[in-house]
Amino acid sequence: MVGPAVAQVRVPYVAPPLLLLGGVAADLFAPQPYYGLPLLACTSMVAGMVYSFRISALFGFAACAGAAASAAYTGRESSALFTDVAAVLVVSLVGLWIKWLVDRQGHNLAVALTVAEAAQRAVLPAPPTDVGPLTVADRYVAAQAGAAIGGDLYAIQETPFGIRALIGDVRGKGLRAVSAVSVAVGAFREAAEHAPTLHELADRLDRALDREGGRRRNSEDDIEGFVTALLVQIPPSGDTVTVLNRGHPPPYLLHDGAVVCLEPTHPELPLSTGLGPSRGSPVEETFPLAPRDSLVLVTDGVTEARNPDGAFFDVPRGLGGTGLREADELAEALVKAVTEWTGGQRQDDMAVLVLTRGE
Repeated sequence: MVGPAVAQVRVPYVAPPLLLLGGVAADLFAPQPYYGLPLLACTSMVAGMVYSFRISALFGFAACAGAAASAAYTGRESSALFTDVAAVLVVSLVGLWIKWLVDRQGHNLAVALTVAEAAQRAVLPAPPTDVGPLTVADRYVAAQAGAAIGGDLYAIQETPFGIRALIGDVRGKGLRAVSAVSVAVGAFREAAEHAPTLHELADRLDRALDREGGRRRNSEDDIEGFVTALLVQIPPSGDTVTVLNRGHPPPYLLHDGAVVCLEPTHPELPLSTGLGPSRGSPVEETFPLAPRDSLVLVTDGVTEARNPDGAFFDVPRGLGGTGLREADELAEALVKAVTEWTGGQRQDDMAVLVLTRGE
């Protein structure tokens, strides 16, 4: 119920009682009659902004009673008394009608948001908190207000080849990119179980996106043109991490407080560029992963976040200055640092996936 919730912040709960008492006092003691009628008339309408429908109706009844009592006490004619009560009653009924409409719309909106969030989370389910020797944490901030997800994606699962993770970014942002997100995540879930190498896995994602793009071309549900992706593989022992970069921001390795950016030596093209699977030699780079090390995967909503002066966010500095070692704390601290850097502005979809090796 967005409307009433906002109103409760702006309108104090004492406003309706004060209007009621002030209206009666003005009617009784003002030098001219009817001074208090405007206050009494709007009592129920203001009450509807902060109280329930029933309490607002009680305020409307009290306002009508106050108008009648003050008119009778001051000795006004019966016609004047009827006019006073009728005026307050009509405005109170209008206020209660508006209150009923707002409550009904708020309920419908709450239901719609719940359904929409459930549907979006079905497209991009939250990863498990523990996978093999890894502790996993994720954060997602969609650029489009009211959306749970946008054009960023991630997934992680155990496979016969080890633990495999994906983080990616669809060209564009917002809900229009969700179609490509659903295709990429679904293809990863299936292909990660069968592709023997990360290069083959990336090629399968390429083909899946190209096929779906061809099916939806020139339709209202057309998917975006390409997806940057970072594929990660960690053996069951957890002592190494293999990375394949398809045009995505590189991951960051945290080791003993130091932050190392794992830049690719031979970055490949993004997925689904329209050129088909990558024709170059597979470049899968392997790095050591010691106990308590963390691998931080991000999207360009983090690396390209700007402050009001136009300066980019420094990810290694943001991670290195935390002194944190736990996956969930690292993810939360990074998102908080980016939000403070941008002044709370949602410039792009932002996704963070942290993989921390246990002792």
